[in-house]
Amino acid sequence: MSVETHVHQRRPYRGSHIATRLVGPMTIVALVVALAVLWVAARPAGPAGTFIGQLLGAEAVLLLSLGLVLISTLRWVEQYFDGVDKAAVWHRRVAIVGTALIGVHIATASNPNPTNLGPTFGTIGIVGLAALTLWAIAPRWRSITPRPLRTAILRLMQTPAASSVGRWIGGYGLWRGFHRTTGLFLAVGFAHGLMDATTFGSPLLRWSYVAIGGVGLAFYVYRELLARHVTPLHDYVVSSVEPIDASSVEIWLRPLGRRFAFRPGQFAFVNLEAKDGWHRHPFTIASGPAEDEVRITVRAVGDFTSSIGDLVEPGMPAVISSPKGHFDYCRGTERQIWVAGGIGVAPMLSWLRSARPGQLPHRVDFFYTARGPAPLADEVAHIAGHHDELHLHLVDTTTDPRLTVPDLLGASGGQPEEVSAFLCGPEAMVTALQRDLVRAGVKPANVHREYYNLR
Repeated sequence: MSVETHVHQRRPYRGSHIATRLVGPMTIVALVVALAVLWVAARPAGPAGTFIGQLLGAEAVLLLSLGLVLISTLRWVEQYFDGVDKAAVWHRRVAIVGTALIGVHIATASNPNPTNLGPTFGTIGIVGLAALTLWAIAPRWRSITPRPLRTAILRLMQTPAASSVGRWIGGYGLWRGFHRTTGLFLAVGFAHGLMDATTFGSPLLRWSYVAIGGVGLAFYVYRELLARHVTPLHDYVVSSVEPIDASSVEIWLRPLGRRFAFRPGQFAFVNLEAKDGWHRHPFTIASGPAEDEVRITVRAVGDFTSSIGDLVEPGMPAVISSPKGHFDYCRGTERQIWVAGGIGVAPMLSWLRSARPGQLPHRVDFFYTARGPAPLADEVAHIAGHHDELHLHLVDTTTDPRLTVPDLLGASGGQPEEVSAFLCGPEAMVTALQRDLVRAGVKPANVHREYYNLR
């Protein structure tokens, strides 16, 4: 079923901004290339195989150090990579590549006269980093497993023993606690390089290696020991916990002091006290900045969120850190498509609760899709009725076909290169629509999304 709020008046859009999202990734590539050039230029005498192996080890330290910079939570890092969510994605990528390079380094590098502790430090470093990397990518096993093997692996994972292990290691809190040891494993691997690298007869290579590893470890120390003392925190208390549907709840938080300032569409890390202790998770803010209370919508997808309705009660304390994310329709063009899947409507709801009539772009086609009745459809439709620029389409996938890019662009009526798209919802849906929009001619810089799974 499609419901549409018709346009009565069109108002000019007050501006648009297209972020340069390649600056951060291109900087990573440039640093990797620059290090390789430096090593080749300053290469000391010795076997080529050993040199290449140790070069790869140095590149691995560079990538892993960059990974620590990316998760430092510093505001300028978020700005440089167009959001902490994208910085987290690149953290995961450089960690995977860096760990893989260490494996090649082990197979190719050699030192006929190793120190007593060097090999031990190297073993500890690679085992720890490999374990953390595998643990991080385990939830995405379908995307990295060859299609012919997926059915067999799925059956294996459904056995009682595998299910028990999966529940134990799949918890976000446990994974996050162990993930904080990444810097320690990098430190012992870094020490291994200082002790056993034969190419460090070159002072230039040795001190460049020291600088690279030192920067990464300095950012690690900052995050673990200093960040909590300099990051603004805001005290709140849970005022209500209400079910939205069978799998989602809505939590209202009342400030106890200075209110939490944010832009519509942002998310924040919220520390919630529950019956079983404190939990820290990123939640998208569904309320508007001018409202007295902060509203978050939570879908049951993880170990804590699956039972949050039973564990959190009014009166329990909460602490909110500084806002994150750049998911903002003001960065788009004057003709926009918004797509929300299920509880992914939260940032769009914040936009609508914040915008005054006439403040939206020239035309917005808002597709709100869910399997069954959309959880917040009535509220969204009520607010959308105050915006003449907005066309609301409600899609129930139990009776309607799934959304396709021709549906989106056809409703918009504009040329693909003139359209901006903002996508939020299940990762598979968002990724598919993002890919197909670009294939249909929408500029990649005009397709906006956030990666809410920061693991």
